[in-house]
Formats: sequence, C-alpha cells, structure tokens
Amino acid sequence: MKKTLTYILALLILMTACQSVTPTETSAPPTPPTNDSATETSAPLKDIPLGAGYGVDGGWFQLYFTDPESPLASQETGGVDAPLTAAIDSARLTVDVAIYSLSLNSVRDALIDAHNRGVRVRMVMESDNLERSDPQKLKDAGIPILGDRREGLMHDKFVVIDNSEVWLGSMNFTDSGGYTDNNNLMLIRSVKMAENYTKEFEEMFVDDKFGDDVVAETPNPQVTIDGTSIDVYFSPDDGVQANFVNLVNNAQKSIYFMAFSFTADEIGDAVRARAKEGVTVAGVMETEQVNSNVGTEFDPFQQAGLDVLRDGNEGLMHHKVMIIDESTVIFGSYNFTNSAEIKNDENLIVIYNEEIAAQFMAEFHRVYEQAQSAK
Repeated sequence: MKKTLTYILALLILMTACQSVTPTETSAPPTPPTNDSATETSAPLKDIPLGAGYGVDGGWFQLYFTDPESPLASQETGGVDAPLTAAIDSARLTVDVAIYSLSLNSVRDALIDAHNRGVRVRMVMESDNLERSDPQKLKDAGIPILGDRREGLMHDKFVVIDNSEVWLGSMNFTDSGGYTDNNNLMLIRSVKMAENYTKEFEEMFVDDKFGDDVVAETPNPQVTIDGTSIDVYFSPDDGVQANFVNLVNNAQKSIYFMAFSFTADEIGDAVRARAKEGVTVAGVMETEQVNSNVGTEFDPFQQAGLDVLRDGNEGLMHHKVMIIDESTVIFGSYNFTNSAEIKNDENLIVIYNEEIAAQFMAEFHRVYEQAQSAK
C-alpha cells in the first residue's frame, strides 16, 4: 500500500512539473501580427510617447507625426527618427533604403552599425544629394549607394527591413525633415507590403531603372492586413493620378488635405467639383510653394471660396496627405503635381481605416490651427 501511495504521489509531482514548464497557447504573451490574413477586429491603438512628435501603435502598424513646435525639436532629439533607428538596430538580415536626402546622424549611424554587424544594407538616392557628407560616410563604410543620375527626382522615402516591414511617408531622413518640418512616417508590418517595396527598390538598385524607365510590376497592388485594405502605387509606373482623381470623385462627405506642393489641375478640378456638390473641403498648403509654384491650385481654391490656408510653420509643411470622408487616407512621397506623376520615382498608399484616418485628422487639425493663428 505504501509503495502504491508513493508511486501515485511521484506520478502527481511529475505531472505537475511537466505542466509548469509546458506553455499553453493562452499563456503566451501577445505579439503584433506579422501575417497578412484578415481578422474581424484589430488591437486598440496605444500612444507611443515621444519628446518631439506623436505616435500610435496599432499592432500591425505604427504611425508617427513630427512636432516642430516641441521644445525638444530645436535640440533635434526625441523625434520620430528614434523608432526608425531602433528598427534598423534590430535588423538581422537586410535593410534597403530609398531616400531623397539624408542628414540625420541617428539614421546614418544605425545603417553603418547594421552593415558592420553583417546585415546587407543597400541604398538608392537622388543623385543631386549624393555628394553630401552623410551619404559619403555610408559609402566610406562600404555601403553601396546608387544615384538615379537623371533629370527627374528619386523622391521616394522608404525603408524595407528583413523582408517583413516597411517604413514610408513624407519624411526625408534629414534634420529638418525630422524636427522643423511637418511630416508623417509609418511602419507597416507585412510580408506582402515588403515584397511590393523590395520589388520597387530592386528595379532601381539592381535593374538601374528610374523614373519612366520602368514597368508596372507591383506583386500585391491590394493588401489586406487585419481587416484593413491598402492600395499600393508607385509612380510613374501605376497611373497614380487617375486613381487619385477617382477616389476624390467618390468623396461623399468631406475632403481634408495637407499639401506641400499642389499643381495638378486634374486633382484640383476634382476637389472643386465635389465642393460644388456640397462636400466639405478644407486644406493647408506650404506657403513657400504657394508663392513660388507656377500653376498652384491655391488661387483656384480661394476663388472657389474653399477653406484652404497657407501653413503657419516656419519650417516646411511637407505632408502629401488627403483624407476622404474621414475614413480613407492617401499619403506617401507623392506630391500633388505632374512631376510626381510622370517624372519622379514616388510611392503612395491608400488606407481604408477609420482609426488611422482619425490620427491623420488629428494632425490636420494641429496644422490647420497653426495656419489659422498665422493669418
């Protein structure tokens, strides 16, 4: 009997020990989704504290806006470059960068560190900015950089890390881009998005095709992540302007925009046509561009009586954003110009998500209120 009890006790102890070291599915800590399968709900947004900027985390994405009015902005610290450099610091395999201009030391140093620890780092860049000191330091470190060597601009601003995440938006990786200009920067965790941007990158870096010397080969032009649909466009490959105008034409309630440069008549005409049909329109445009652009849409907007203002930031109002019906957001490196449509290398995405649209609306109100105070 004692032997039997001893055996049973030992068995129970063994079973308890096994249970304590074998994790269950529900006990595992939650991780951000990295696949592209749709789900019915998404995680609630969480604020990402920044000293000189705004950020939210939605699991499969992080969205950031610069804050030129922050006291820390003048010190060029605490900005949206911090999470970007942290992502580069975490890269294990590859970092591909397509950037118009580079002067942020934080990004420069992170790329050099990644290269030195064996990560494959590659870059394409606007040739006019290639001879500046920071790109030269990258080249001196052994990082290959290819300039576009053509009249049009290599105007992209994106990074692909480990074939699984993409950083994109309006922000050049410069001191002014991160701290004195109004800009946006978004991280999207998605293998399919990374595949799209890697394909575009390699058209430039591997095939040496820039501007209109390309063909439309985006592998996944529509991507769905956690129930959010995203359209992906590269210019001049994909006929961006026609799709842009179609989205404007379908606006039912409102159109809000922040535009660094707005000279595309087709887009401007479409906005004014919707305003005539009762759609609310409000916008902010970069003052220097309004004053210098030939064919700016600012004057026709004013003549139509629309609520469109010059910006109030001493730096640049550098966004290229349109928010339709507070549920659809169009943004990227693509200015609302014919050069962006036919000459420059650009990228643009359309996100159909009310929560993300609300974040862009919050940024619009910040920029709009500053413009109003400067009138």
